[in-house]
Amino acid sequence: MPGLNYSRPAFVSRIEAANQAALLTEDRNVRPSLLACCMAVFLLAGCHGKRSPAVGSGPAFDPIAFFSGHTHSWGVIEHRSGAPSEWVVTDSHGQKQGTDRLLMVQHLTFQDGTTQQRDWTLWRSGPDRFEATANDMVGTARGDVDGNIFHWQWVLARHPGNALANVTMNQWMYRLDDGTVMIRTTVSKFGFIVAEVTEHFRHPENG
Repeated sequence: MPGLNYSRPAFVSRIEAANQAALLTEDRNVRPSLLACCMAVFLLAGCHGKRSPAVGSGPAFDPIAFFSGHTHSWGVIEHRSGAPSEWVVTDSHGQKQGTDRLLMVQHLTFQDGTTQQRDWTLWRSGPDRFEATANDMVGTARGDVDGNIFHWQWVLARHPGNALANVTMNQWMYRLDDGTVMIRTTVSKFGFIVAEVTEHFRHPENG
């Protein structure tokens, strides 16, 4: 849902350092920003992978419906080893355009106080398929809904114009019985995982 003109996302310097050492040492300060990142927050050119088996009997997941209005998340970023490195929170506002399209502005705040804004555009392209673009994304994200699970894989442009700096965001979103959403993201470069992120999204007005 992208649109701003900035050259270095808030987490770029840390991901860059981790990528340079990916084959030799543990990553120290990798920081993916989500859609979320949102859309995820959380939400774009990448292929969608094999669907996972359902993990629950929660309500069907509709990303446009869920991210409409005000959503808030708290998450933790982990090194490749699984050790937590820092937390990240998001505050997002989505506005529907008709029934099958959403514009969302997402504000991210990291543990050290660094902030970032991501602008999303998300739309329904089929009965169980959604696509999206964002201001720091390469191309278009495409993903599929399978019951309460939504999956997509997209490419984050860390340095616009420099394809070697891109990283791949592989995201699984799970709609839970209480109406909240859990998002699990794996960040990789050249096939090597450099970080993982777990986030919990909810509508503040629902408690």
